[in-house]
Amino acid sequence: MYKEDLRRQIRQIKRQFTPMQLEELSLPIMARLKPKLAQADAVFAYYSLPDEVCTHQLIDSLVADGKTVYLPKVIGDETMTWFPYHSAQDLKEGAFHIMEPAGVTKESPLCYNLCCTILVPGVAFDVAGRRLGRGRGYYDRFLASHPELYKIGVCFDFQKVPEVPSDEYDILVDEVI
Repeated sequence: MYKEDLRRQIRQIKRQFTPMQLEELSLPIMARLKPKLAQADAVFAYYSLPDEVCTHQLIDSLVADGKTVYLPKVIGDETMTWFPYHSAQDLKEGAFHIMEPAGVTKESPLCYNLCCTILVPGVAFDVAGRRLGRGRGYYDRFLASHPELYKIGVCFDFQKVPEVPSDEYDILVDEVI
């Protein structure tokens, strides 16, 4: 199967669910994910889109627990950088309708050490850790330059497929939840 065919197939499955149903399906995923983040000093997260596993409450919970949380911001056509998250009030809609940190003009120092974990969204994942993204390559470029981050793919069960088509630029995740 080709990447675009798999993207289309997963989009069709997602359309069968209401936003409320997807939010409910997110709860057990977040419950399994939270203990995995207990040892992380910093978490690179994403503020979910309506059709993704909902991460909003988890992110606020991590901040309340004293974790440093970074969210991505798209800069230009190929670059994604990360800024600290403090609250939802600090966000504004950015590229591709993704909520991004607002009012930041300078990159903050990031914590790249063995206690950093990144939550990676995707359209589909397989058991080998291959990930199909939305097709722009932002995460693959970032992950390729930061192999020290522990990568957790986050998805609904119906997004787990037998095999994700991949090429040499695709970066594997360490675990899928």
